[in-house]
Amino acid sequence: MIYEIHQKTAYTYAYPVPVARHVLRMVPVDRPRQRVIASHFSIDPDPVEWVETTDFFGNRVAHVRIERAHTRFVVRTNARVEVEAADHADPEAGPSWEAIREMAAACCDLSAGSPAHHLFPSPAAAQSPAITAWAAASFPAGRPMLAGALDLMMRLHGEFTYDPKATDVSTPPAESFAIKRGVCQDFAHVMIAGLRGLGLPASYVSGFLRTEPPPGQERLQGADATHAWVTVWCGPELGWQGLDPTNALRVSTDHVVLAIGRDYSDVAPVGGVLLGSGRQKLSVEVDVVPLAPKTTRSKTNG
Repeated sequence: MIYEIHQKTAYTYAYPVPVARHVLRMVPVDRPRQRVIASHFSIDPDPVEWVETTDFFGNRVAHVRIERAHTRFVVRTNARVEVEAADHADPEAGPSWEAIREMAAACCDLSAGSPAHHLFPSPAAAQSPAITAWAAASFPAGRPMLAGALDLMMRLHGEFTYDPKATDVSTPPAESFAIKRGVCQDFAHVMIAGLRGLGLPASYVSGFLRTEPPPGQERLQGADATHAWVTVWCGPELGWQGLDPTNALRVSTDHVVLAIGRDYSDVAPVGGVLLGSGRQKLSVEVDVVPLAPKTTRSKTNG
């Protein structure tokens, strides 16, 4: 599946901002099952400094500095990305969750793809005894890791209400868990906190969802903005498996990965510091549209 992605993020400030530094993670990169055919992003107003790097987890990061008074900051991203279907493993296959816990705890690999980085509490995904106890119900003795993670995803989806007004970007997972409400970020953080509380590796993924559903299917929740989901490590053979608790889906061709990290703080699309005062307003527009397959015509010579 090939997608055309158009994304616009705009901040409007109550008073002029004379100086700002931003850290941007707004452009997808090549990953397993994902190939970036073309990409471009722009910033308004023009920065006096623009430095692009790749962070530890392989995310593309732009560091920009603006030294011109402005009341509006806009980032536009355009990309064409090819996504291959995931080879979904049998949930009953693979090691038990206890075996995964032991393997992850004994892991000495410190490369970016290692489960070792996703075992412990992180800034936006603190450990919670209540969440751990709740998650434990999905992992009875001997249950395969993937089967338990899928059960946890389905329980979270069934017990929580998608409510954009219930939380904000700084809400910790314990608070959203207490009210059983939130957005995709909260769903992902609660699931991650529950898995890590049991000693199981889980990472946070930000990205985009297909905004035009296939015929006969409903539009996915969270398709109009940057989305978030979870990957869980299921052992050396099954590797990292993507799960979307907001939509109760195993990740496949409907998801485009933007950035991967321990939690939202590692993958925030826009971060940084600005000099100013007063309120600010954020608006986000996202279109992820599949390209129609080209029609092949035969040509006869003569």
